[in-house]
Amino acid sequence: MRVVIVTESFPPDVNGVAHCAFQTALHLAERGHSPVVIAPATADDAPDDQAPCPVVRVPSLPLPGYPQVRVALPSRRLAATLAEHRADVVHLAGPFVLGVRGMAAAARLGLPAVAVYQTDLAGYARTYLGAGEATAWRRLRSVHTAADITLAPSSAALRDLEAHGVPRVKLWPRGVDTARFRPGLRDEALRRALAPNGELLVGYVGRLAPEKQVELLAGVCALPGVRVVVVGDGPSRLGLEQALPGAVFLGRRTGDDLARLFASLDVFAHTGPFETFCQTVQEAMASGVPVVAPAAGGPLDLVAHGRTGLLVPPGDADAVRDAVGTLAAEPALRAAYGAAGRATVEGRTWAAVGDQLIGHYADVLAGRRTAVAA
Repeated sequence: MRVVIVTESFPPDVNGVAHCAFQTALHLAERGHSPVVIAPATADDAPDDQAPCPVVRVPSLPLPGYPQVRVALPSRRLAATLAEHRADVVHLAGPFVLGVRGMAAAARLGLPAVAVYQTDLAGYARTYLGAGEATAWRRLRSVHTAADITLAPSSAALRDLEAHGVPRVKLWPRGVDTARFRPGLRDEALRRALAPNGELLVGYVGRLAPEKQVELLAGVCALPGVRVVVVGDGPSRLGLEQALPGAVFLGRRTGDDLARLFASLDVFAHTGPFETFCQTVQEAMASGVPVVAPAAGGPLDLVAHGRTGLLVPPGDADAVRDAVGTLAAEPALRAAYGAAGRATVEGRTWAAVGDQLIGHYADVLAGRRTAVAA
C-alpha cells in the first residue's frame, strides 16, 4: 500500500502529532508498505536522516507568539508528491492548515483520505482567544466531513466529533513503546540528584503552554516532602518558574533520557483538560508510575480511577494537591496503582494499533471499490 502522510508536525518537533506521525510511518515501513511524509519545514532545515521513510518538507513560518510551532505555507510540493508517489491512501494527521490543503489535493486527484483527529483546537481557541470555538469547529467539521473516515483517539474525542456533526468517525487509540518506557529504568542516582533530601518526586511532562494549566501544580509544590519536576518547554516556562516555587525545570527531554525520568518519578501529574488522548499519561503508566489527571478528554479512557491512578475535576488545583497528597501518604497504594497501570498498557504497542490503522485503510479502499462497482 502506498501511503502519503500529510502532517502538521514531524520530528524533530516534540508533540503528540509529530510522535504519532513518526510511529505510523515507521510501522507502515516495517510492514512492507510504502509511506512518504509531507510536513512543514523546520526552522533550521535539519536533515531527516532518522526518518523511516522519505520526508518532503514544505515552506513554513513560526506561529506568532509560539515559535516552536511551524505553520506550512502554500506549496506545489504537496500535490506533486501525491501524484508522484501514486498514493493509494492519503493520511491526514491532525489536519488544520497543511492537512486542509492535503484534503483538497486528495479530492482533486480522486484519492481516499483518512483524517486523524488529534488536537482540541476549539479548546485552544477558548484558552488563547476567549472566543472562536464555533469557528474552530466549523473548520474541523469541513475538513473531516470531506474525508472518507475520521479516526478519533479516545471515546471523549469521538463523542465531541459526532456531537459537532462530523460523520464516519471510528475509534483509533495510540500505542506506547513498552520496551522503552518501563519500571526497570528507575534510577536512584537521578532521584538523589533531583531530591537530595529524599523528597517524593511528582512529575509533569509536556508542553509548557497556557492550555496545559501547569500552574495547577502550585499547591503540590507546597506539600511537605514533595519535589515537583517539570519536563518540557514552551512559551509559559518563565511564568511557571515563578508560579511553581521549588520545582525543578529540566527542559525538553526525549528518548531513553525521558524514559529514565518517567521511571524515576513517584507520581505523574497531568493538568491540561484539552487532551484528545494524552500520550504522556500512557508513558507514565508503562513506566509503572501512578497517575493524577483531569477527568476530561483522553485520560478518561486511560486512567481507571482508584485502580491505576486518580481522576480529578478539571481546573481544580485543590483537587490536584489533595490527590497527590493521598498518594504521597500511601506507598503501598502508589505501588499498586503503578503495577496496575503497567499491566493495563502492556498490549497497547504501536505495532498493535498500527495494524488497526492498516485495517482502517483497507476498509476505506474496499468502500471506494464498492462505490465504483455500484
